[in-house]
Amino acid sequence: MISVSTAVPSEKLAQSVVLNWARRTLGSKLNQFERMAKAFENAGIASRYSIADISWFETPKSWPERNEVYLQGATQLFVEAGARALREANWAADEIDAVVTVSSTGIATPTLEARAFVEMGFRDDIMRIPVFGLGCAGGVTGLAIARDIAAATPNTRVLLVAVEACSVSFCAGTPNKSDIIGSALFGDGAAAACVTSEHISPGSSDIIIGKGAQKIWPDTLSIMGWDVEEDSLGVVFDKSIPAFTQQYFFSAVTDALAKMGKQVGEIDRFVCHPGGAKVLQAIEQCMQLQPGILEEERNVLSDYGNMSAPTVLFVLKQVLENNNSGEMLMCSLGPGFTASFLPLGSA
Repeated sequence: MISVSTAVPSEKLAQSVVLNWARRTLGSKLNQFERMAKAFENAGIASRYSIADISWFETPKSWPERNEVYLQGATQLFVEAGARALREANWAADEIDAVVTVSSTGIATPTLEARAFVEMGFRDDIMRIPVFGLGCAGGVTGLAIARDIAAATPNTRVLLVAVEACSVSFCAGTPNKSDIIGSALFGDGAAAACVTSEHISPGSSDIIIGKGAQKIWPDTLSIMGWDVEEDSLGVVFDKSIPAFTQQYFFSAVTDALAKMGKQVGEIDRFVCHPGGAKVLQAIEQCMQLQPGILEEERNVLSDYGNMSAPTVLFVLKQVLENNNSGEMLMCSLGPGFTASFLPLGSA
C-alpha cells in the first residue's frame, strides 16, 4: 500500500447542533426521545460532517430527494479522496488498472467511479469493482479486495475508494429508536488507498498487506443493516452490538489470525473500526487491551463520528502518521453480522 487519504464535506456539525435538530424534528414523534437523548452525550462524538447543511434536514424528504443528494455528495467525495491518494502516491489516474468503490448509503447505477470517470481521468479500459452492502465492514474488506486484485497480476495498480453519506438517511418522518442512535453516531466521509503488486523496497514507508479473513455469524441479520422504507433507508443498529462484540470478537480474531499463521501476541497494533464508544470499550475488554489504548480510534470517532466504511481508513491514516509500526491487524464489524480482518506489516 503506497498511500492512504481522507476527505470530508465542508459542512461540519457539532454534536450539540445535531442534538438540537433531533430534539426539534424527532422529539415530538417519539415519547422516549429525552431518555434516549443521552446517546448523544455518551457517543464520544464532538462533531461530524455532512454533505447537506443542517437546514436540509428540517423537513421530510422523499427517497429520490435523498438519493440525489447522495449521488452529488458521494461523487464529489470520491474525487477528492481518490485524487488526493493518487497525488500522495505520485501516481497518475491513467496509470490505475482497477478501481474498487465501496459504498452502502445510496443507490448509484452507473456507480460512483463511472460518475467520476471523466473528472478523475481514468483510462477507458479500467476494471471497475463496485461493492455494496458491507456497511461498516466495507473499509477493511474493500482494502482486502484491492490487495487481492493487485496480487493476482504483477505490477497492477489499484485504487480503493470508500465513500459514505450516512446523513442523508437521517429520518424526519416516523422515527424509531434506531433512528435516534443513528443520528447520534453517523456522519459522512471518504477515504482512498493506492495498492500495488509492484516491488517495494525494504525499509520504505510503504505497507505490506497480507491476505484477509472474514467471519459471519448465523442468525444475526437483524443486528445491523438497512430497512428499505418508503422515504429513506432506515438504519438497523441493534443495542446488542457491544455485548455481542464482548462475547464473540476475541474468538473471531484468534481464528482469523490462525488462518494467517499468526497469534494475538504477535500483533503490535489492532486498527479497529470505531463503531461507537461502547464497541471500542468492548473490544479493549475482550482483547485484554489496556483501557483507552485505542486512542486514534477514539480521536476519529470524536472528530468525524462513525462514517461507516471509510472510518477504519481514517484510523489507519492517523496510526501511520503517529509512527506506529510493526505487525498490525485491521478489524471491523458490519452487516451480516460479519467481522473483517486484514494483516498489515512494514516493508
